[in-house]
Amino acid sequence: MITSTQNPRIKHLLLLEQKSAQRKADGLFVVEGRREVEHCLSAGYTIRTAFVCEEISPLPTFPRGGKMDGRKPPLGEVGWGSIVEIIPVSRNVYERIAYRGGTEGIVAVVEARRTQLSDLQLSASPLIVVLESVEKPGNLGAVLRSADAAGADAVVVCDPLTDLYNPNLIRSSIGALFTVPCVACTTEECIAFFKERGIRILTAQLQDSKPYYDTPMTGPTAIVMGTEATGLTDQWREAADAHIRIPMFGRLDSLNVSVSAAILLFEAVRQRKSETLKS
Repeated sequence: MITSTQNPRIKHLLLLEQKSAQRKADGLFVVEGRREVEHCLSAGYTIRTAFVCEEISPLPTFPRGGKMDGRKPPLGEVGWGSIVEIIPVSRNVYERIAYRGGTEGIVAVVEARRTQLSDLQLSASPLIVVLESVEKPGNLGAVLRSADAAGADAVVVCDPLTDLYNPNLIRSSIGALFTVPCVACTTEECIAFFKERGIRILTAQLQDSKPYYDTPMTGPTAIVMGTEATGLTDQWREAADAHIRIPMFGRLDSLNVSVSAAILLFEAVRQRKSETLKS
C-alpha cells in the first residue's frame, strides 16, 4: 500500500492530472471514479494502473481480461479491457489524487488513443457534432454527454484549444468520452472528409440563417458550432450546405454551446424518428 503523497508513482499521477504536456509525452491520462473506469474498460482501453482506496469504498476486483468478481460487466463484455496493475492507497493519498469526493475510491492511469477521422465507423446516415476551437473542457464534456444521449456517431473537435484527455473533460462527460468516438483534427481535414462522404454541413450561426427546425437533418448530417465569443470561422461558413440558428426570444443573443448542441441534436433525432414512422 502507498501511504505517502511523496511516492514517485503518486507524483507522476499528479503530473498527468495537471499537465497536458506530460499526458502527451507519456501517452497516458487519468480517469477517476468507478462509473468512468467501467466506461473506459468497456470501450477497450488498457488501464496501466488503478490506485484503489478500499477504506473509502470497497471495490470489486477488475481481474485481467474480463468479469468483475464473476459478474457480467455492467456495460457488457464486448471490448472489456484489462487492468495491468492494482495498487492500494491510503485515504490521505487518495484525497490528494482525487479531483472530487464520492468517486468510489478509484483513480486509474490509462493508455491514450489517437483516433483519426479515417478510424470512424459511421452509420449509413451519420449524425456528427463538430466543435471549432472549443476552449472549455467542461463544455466539450457536456456536448459529449448530449451526443451519447442522442446516439450521435461522433464528435469532432477542429483546431482544439483543450486536451481531449483533460481530467475536467472526462469528469464533465461522466465517461461519454469513451462511449462516443471523439476525434481532433484541422478544419481543412474535417471539411474534406465530409465533402468526400456526402455528409451535409449545417453551421450554427446568426447571419444568413434559417431556424433549425426548418432545416432537414434526416440524411448524413454534421452540425457545426463555434465558440460563444467568436462563432465560426469563414471556412466553415463557406463550406456549409445550410446555415441554421436557434431563435432567441429574450434579451441575450446566444446560448452555451453545450445547450445549443443538445437542442440541435435532438431536433435531428425528432426528424429521424418522424421519418421512420412515416416509412
